[in-house]
Amino acid sequence: MSTTTAQKVARRKRKTQRRLAPRNFAPQPAPAFTASNIHYDMADRSSAIACGGIGAMHLMARRIGLIEAIDAGLHVLKVHRPYHESDHVLNIAYNILAGGTCLEDLELLRSNVVYLDGLGACRIPDPTTAGDFCRRFDEESVKGLMRIFNLIRLKVWAQQPPEFFKEAIIEGDGTMAPTTGECKQGMDIGYDGTWGYHPLVVSLANTKEPLFLVNRPGSRPSHEGAAQCFDQAIELCQQAGFRQIVLRGDSDFSQTAYLDRWDEIGNVRFIFGIDAMANLKRIANDLPEQAWQELQRPQKYQVATEPRQRPANIKEQVVKQREFKNLRLTSEDVAEFVYRPTACKRDYRVVVLRKNLSVEKGERMLYDEIRYFFYITNDRQSSAEQIVLSANDRCDQENLHAQLKGGCHAMNNPTGDLISNWAYMVMAALSWSLKAWFALLAPAPAGPWQSRYLQQKRDLLKMEFKTFRNAVMQLPAQILKSGRRIIYRMLSWNPWQSVLLRAVQSFRHPLRC
Repeated sequence: MSTTTAQKVARRKRKTQRRLAPRNFAPQPAPAFTASNIHYDMADRSSAIACGGIGAMHLMARRIGLIEAIDAGLHVLKVHRPYHESDHVLNIAYNILAGGTCLEDLELLRSNVVYLDGLGACRIPDPTTAGDFCRRFDEESVKGLMRIFNLIRLKVWAQQPPEFFKEAIIEGDGTMAPTTGECKQGMDIGYDGTWGYHPLVVSLANTKEPLFLVNRPGSRPSHEGAAQCFDQAIELCQQAGFRQIVLRGDSDFSQTAYLDRWDEIGNVRFIFGIDAMANLKRIANDLPEQAWQELQRPQKYQVATEPRQRPANIKEQVVKQREFKNLRLTSEDVAEFVYRPTACKRDYRVVVLRKNLSVEKGERMLYDEIRYFFYITNDRQSSAEQIVLSANDRCDQENLHAQLKGGCHAMNNPTGDLISNWAYMVMAALSWSLKAWFALLAPAPAGPWQSRYLQQKRDLLKMEFKTFRNAVMQLPAQILKSGRRIIYRMLSWNPWQSVLLRAVQSFRHPLRC
């Protein structure tokens, strides 16, 4: 950022820090909120928006070539009067970044003249027009839009340092997208009694980017279509230059018919859960006791100051008082053996996790119970303990599902059929990808502050969507037009403002080839 801007940011920061500095207050006679004589007025010339970060997102979209790629590769409109395909796609993504949760929120944005000026638009599609655009998609058009996003993803990944390409971890899982509607074509009842759709999400665990989204009726099995998406994800990561690729999934994704083909690729490893079938349990039971090793799980986090006393477990007390049946984990052991699934022509390594449980009722221990969890892999280098811990890390994808549902609201199913809701999912999920790309492209130049900048990039990648929107997007800004420029004049300060300003400065330069 420029020297003048940096000085203004520093002054705002010092002023805020002085105001929030710790003090020893004397007892106060009145509450902290003292405002009473409040009046409202309408500005005559000054105009501002609440989502001042939207300009940075649009600048980034231009820099990475997203707008041109959408218009060149997606053709669902016969004429452009007045909107192009990129206008519709970005309109849905920007609506979510600006704080919207549904198509109806577009009406507030299109009536906000300052928002339109900030994006250089005369007008934007209304909710009805946006819904009609979703209904124009067919299956091939939705897949084509995902291919466009993945081409842009390759350009963003190409800007990363060499260590970024050490290993790509690809995860797949299904999640229920419920709906209260009764007339939505393709909806069905899921395994848990929920009516709606059952989309498949294949993502890159390194950055939590959704690589592929496939909408399906609610009754379809979780693994349906996963092998094809895994193949496409492998091709995408190989094209990006990742040296190793890891596929992960739960027991529904064991995909034994495809394991030999993936194993032949050479740089592809897989760790899939596999159902605890009777023959696998029999093998595990027959293993000698010396084959088992106790599983030592690492601590969830390091205590930064001093350990605090753990509060009383109220839930545990209620379970004992009411004499509910309670399963208590006493220990975990791991072992391994060689196994060849029926659909395979090769032997693979199966790691088995044995959970030793005690079944209790009230204060009484009823009996001991053993449960087995099996993982099939072609990784013959990592220890059995590492295989189990890596497989357990896959559960973090549930957080991505939660962000796509509750953060981006990508699975609200606002239209009337499966394909149009699929198209909306893909376009709404672009808002999450834009967040990830912003974090990946945020500059971290060499110097005394590099470690701090790198930590900010990591924090942005891990940040929940709501937190990102409040920290980076919801920055009040005055919109000025001067000398063919659109100027976002920031009206307040927060700790993430410097990251935004550094990113905006870097977005003015072309991408590194």
